[in-house]
Amino acid sequence: MSSVWAVVPAAGSGRRMAAEVPKQYLKLNGVPILEHTLRALLACPDIRGVVVVLDPSDRRADAIASLADPRVSRAAGGAERADSVLAGLQAVATEAGAEDWVLVHDAARPCISVGVLRSLISSCTAAGVGTVMAQASVDTLKRVSEDNRVLETLDRQVIWRAQTPQMFKLLELMSALSTALIDDIAITDESMAMELAGYPVSILEGPSTNIKITLPADLEMAEIILRRLSGDSKL
Repeated sequence: MSSVWAVVPAAGSGRRMAAEVPKQYLKLNGVPILEHTLRALLACPDIRGVVVVLDPSDRRADAIASLADPRVSRAAGGAERADSVLAGLQAVATEAGAEDWVLVHDAARPCISVGVLRSLISSCTAAGVGTVMAQASVDTLKRVSEDNRVLETLDRQVIWRAQTPQMFKLLELMSALSTALIDDIAITDESMAMELAGYPVSILEGPSTNIKITLPADLEMAEIILRRLSGDSKL
């Protein structure tokens, strides 16, 4: 029987937050963002183990309590997200089986719930197809030129905003990311690598509460969501 593993890339600096520390260490309700994220993953009984990918010089991670959990291991991150995710996958591969799955989740998405994780895992394994959590676009979308002139209005009914987790067969994702890096393709998420490699990718609608902490204003919203989640594990 195949197992499910998780990889959390957490080697970035979060430049857009304009903070003194990487955003994964900023606190929500008194707890670092990364700690919230790891707690959610470790609370899911379907996840066998978690690899957290860190900057090798990062000493702040030593204060993250969940990193001491026996199901959690560390890997050294690379220059770009794709390098870090691949490093995490390679660490998983030392213990995983050939048919195992891996879900990749942003360190800065602390508002994921066990219910959402289990829904993704169930959907993905039942269909046997890699799956991305995403939100359907509710805004009118414009394609613009370099000088910010509108070129066209896009059909929002076929546009989705990708989130994480994104879940794929471990060996297939390793191969797809390795090929993209060799070809010097800028990969913005794992689904992109799988698409370029010719693998099918499905969409599973995720909750609007699964926000990514990118800008300072996101911190306040995340604090509200986490307080709600603590009272309702189904969100």
